[in-house]
Amino acid sequence: MSTYVDIHIIQNLPPSCVNRDDTGSPKSAVYGGVRRLRISSQSWKHATRLYFQDHLDSSELGTRTKRVVGLLASEITTQAADLADDAENLAEEIFKAAGIKTSSPRTTKGAAPKPAESGYLIFLSYRQIVQLAELAVKCSHSGAPLDKKAVKTIFKSDNSIDVALFGRMVADDADLNVDAACQVAHALSTHAAENEYDFFTAVDDAKARSDAEEDVGAGMMGTVEFSSATVYRYATVNLDMLHENLGDKEATLRALTAFVDGFATSMPTGKQNTFANRTLPDAIVVMVRDDQPISFVGAFEEAVKQDSSRGYVARSIDALATYADKVVAQYGLEPQESFVVALDDSDAVNRLGRRVTYKELSTAVRASVQGSNSETDASSPEQG
Repeated sequence: MSTYVDIHIIQNLPPSCVNRDDTGSPKSAVYGGVRRLRISSQSWKHATRLYFQDHLDSSELGTRTKRVVGLLASEITTQAADLADDAENLAEEIFKAAGIKTSSPRTTKGAAPKPAESGYLIFLSYRQIVQLAELAVKCSHSGAPLDKKAVKTIFKSDNSIDVALFGRMVADDADLNVDAACQVAHALSTHAAENEYDFFTAVDDAKARSDAEEDVGAGMMGTVEFSSATVYRYATVNLDMLHENLGDKEATLRALTAFVDGFATSMPTGKQNTFANRTLPDAIVVMVRDDQPISFVGAFEEAVKQDSSRGYVARSIDALATYADKVVAQYGLEPQESFVVALDDSDAVNRLGRRVTYKELSTAVRASVQGSNSETDASSPEQG
């Protein structure tokens, strides 16, 4: 039986455009027959990865890039300066042994050639890059041929926290894939939300300081599309799969708490300078389950209605608590433990779980999963 950690968040967003579509408009979706503001899961996963870069040691993280040959060649040169001239060739041989195709990137006429690239993004941990470089250096100095099995073993071990959480797909060899231990839903507004337009002008400073009789006018003008909403955000972590990907109990717990913190407090950076829209969640609910992950988005299939006496946040939290109660009453799927961080002190908040402060949340979640029948205390993984 697997252990799942579900994260439910209600968060208010002021006028903003944190996640745009190909036309520059805030993303949206129709849910329950109503147009909603939408923020893609990819956008918030990227924001979470940026949080990791600021709060975790780089040795615990990975790099996702097509420029894998240049990345590995740089590490080979760092380990063995005498191989600098041959580092790119050695790196290409490593990826060839792994079954990953590389090719020369396009360059402008007359430009210096660049290292070969893979045809798609490849997610490699820091430790995997170091170990692959060590293998290349060892084989080059000894004259021994590259062992394909050894190369693939490195690819399949020592995953970083972000690779373990978000997974890796290798199109050339599915055996090198890493199944993602977490799933992130697209954030949706709990109510109907329409896009609006901001007409702006920019003054030419030098022109404005010149002759007062000159027509200063506007140096530039345009429109920026934006929206505002209270959104429901959801993510879940399969703790057993996370442990399988990392292979270490302490690393698994550290990855879990880092994800809870990063997902809760990160924010996609689209148009951040224009709108200064950085907010914190109004309510964070973390549920530890031993049955299955459960999104509570159904609480908002009927859009929260406008009410001048109470804001969307309070009524969204009410709807979330009512829906959670119904799930337990009708399905009997009660979480092992539930923790709530909230700015409000309503009855609905208290029904959602045990109140903790944000500083206490990670410790509480960690203690809860350590006491569960999770794979972090077992020796052989069991897939849920």
